[in-house]
Amino acid sequence: MDKKILTTIAPDYKRIYNDIIIMKYPYKKKKCEFILDKPQLTSLDIIKLNSLIFENTEMQVFNQRHKSYNLHVIKEILLYQRKNNLNNTQLASHFRLSRNTVAKWKRLYSSTIDS
Repeated sequence: MDKKILTTIAPDYKRIYNDIIIMKYPYKKKKCEFILDKPQLTSLDIIKLNSLIFENTEMQVFNQRHKSYNLHVIKEILLYQRKNNLNNTQLASHFRLSRNTVAKWKRLYSSTIDS
């Protein structure tokens, strides 16, 4: 029996955001250039790009429901909290997360961040 290996295919966010900037927001190209020049975009880079390009808060509320974070990004967020001495409420408002989400991440992943 042949086993098929499933690979995760991620969207090409560089191309997507480049096209959006060129077509709709050419005046924001300078702001976003430092992120788009990276060899590979992380989830946090995509969130930063999204907030730099789209400043509409109504759309952000809708998009907030559809965000997902991988373990690497969660660790990066929790390290940011530790480095900047933020409490859960401050971290949640900075990244537009729920305080309960931050507390759950700390409970689940605090041991992996210490190492």
